[in-house]
Amino acid sequence: MWGGDIAVGWDFALVALVLSFVLSASLAWVYRATYEGLSYQRGFVQTLALGGPVAAMAMLAIGDDLARGLGLVGALTLIRFRATLKDTKDLVFAFASLGIGVACGVTAIGIAVLGALVFSSAALLLYWTGFGSRRAYDAVLRLRAGYENDAQISLARVLGKHCRGYTLVNMRDLGGALQEQSYQLRLTNRRSGGALLHELSEVNGIEGPSLLMQESLLEA
Repeated sequence: MWGGDIAVGWDFALVALVLSFVLSASLAWVYRATYEGLSYQRGFVQTLALGGPVAAMAMLAIGDDLARGLGLVGALTLIRFRATLKDTKDLVFAFASLGIGVACGVTAIGIAVLGALVFSSAALLLYWTGFGSRRAYDAVLRLRAGYENDAQISLARVLGKHCRGYTLVNMRDLGGALQEQSYQLRLTNRRSGGALLHELSEVNGIEGPSLLMQESLLEA
């Protein structure tokens, strides 16, 4: 008899641990398939797969014994977890993995399977539909332009052609007949940046155009 007042044989414990690993590994696969960041970590994916069995093992050991539960909490306070999660989505997946393990450990097998299925389906649905993305193709344009009206009119024409909106955020006199100007842009689409720079480079009175794509492009 394991787990305090709950009769748990070795056969059920084995089933709970194996099932928690299978469900957690499936969750880790969903995380890997839907990951969109730039700092993918193989170790975190493996942690998701192993988090379920660890939580199930802890729940099987505690059962209904309050003293064991308090002892486990006390032991965990002695461990310092230095890993930091940069994305709140990672935190949700970590909690889901632990939740699967807890459900398996307290004999709630149906809840564990159904919860893993619903969570994985929801994560895939949000990924495939692009839920929450603004699709804002933002950029910063820097260039040197002359004071002549023709140069400024041509600049406004090109910006209006390739941008949904733009704002002059900085202007500095370089002496002579040149100004250094910086614009905050909202491009019409992902490919507008190259065409914008090409047209600006052919405008008389505009020199050295450069485009800095901002982080919001990573949403798409």
